[in-house]
Amino acid sequence: MPNKPVVLVPACNRPVGEHPFHIVGKKYIDAVRLAGALPLVVPAARADEIDELMQLADGLLLTGSPSNVHPSHFGEDVHNSALPLDPDRDAWTLPLIRAAVARGMPLFAICRGFQEMNVALGGSLHQAVQEQAGMADHRAPPEQPPEIAYAPQHPVHIMPGGLLEQLVGHGPVMVNSLHGQGVKQLAPGLRIEAVAPDGLVEAFSVEASPGFSICLQWHPEWQAAQNPVSMALLQAFGQACRDYRDQVAAVRHDSVRDPET
Repeated sequence: MPNKPVVLVPACNRPVGEHPFHIVGKKYIDAVRLAGALPLVVPAARADEIDELMQLADGLLLTGSPSNVHPSHFGEDVHNSALPLDPDRDAWTLPLIRAAVARGMPLFAICRGFQEMNVALGGSLHQAVQEQAGMADHRAPPEQPPEIAYAPQHPVHIMPGGLLEQLVGHGPVMVNSLHGQGVKQLAPGLRIEAVAPDGLVEAFSVEASPGFSICLQWHPEWQAAQNPVSMALLQAFGQACRDYRDQVAAVRHDSVRDPET
């Protein structure tokens, strides 16, 4: 058995010059390694490959991206056609999410991944949070270097009694904010873990999941090694992946010893 659990990291799809590329931000790979896990970047998958990927993996990290989930997945038309979409990612990550939840596989979802989780499980999104009455503008400052764009922008209130409170305390926690979309209707079975000052959902978990499932609208992977909250979350995710790997291995071992069970 390998020492490190394997974490699937789905890639985005983006042209580079005249050629299509699969791409993942280095900061997400670094975050998986900070969790003590082995990142496995997956460019895409057909429907018949998802189960095989599940058998390879001990966890799933869903990355952020400049692209948005296509609104057809929650029954809406595109609000702003100037914003990027990635329908190829949608096509396989949404069923991948449902497969991972069904297995109780540890999940860590960030920004677009957070939104993917909500949509995959039956929720919907505001396509332009800043246009909603009473909501703040959660987008990054325009044309700023990463050090400014990813700087803390607002606090989040951590809901009492949840998984996030167990991991990082009762807060509040200052977070960065780089998203134009956000949760409109929370999917059934999800538990709110944190909210922004304007009430927008900033974190949720899968309520019935037997394993770790933290989904964050902010970017904990940014300079994670210097951020105690990010490190607490990543270390808990890594431990959950190790526990899941050991549980699956024990079940397989028992099954081999007693094939009638």
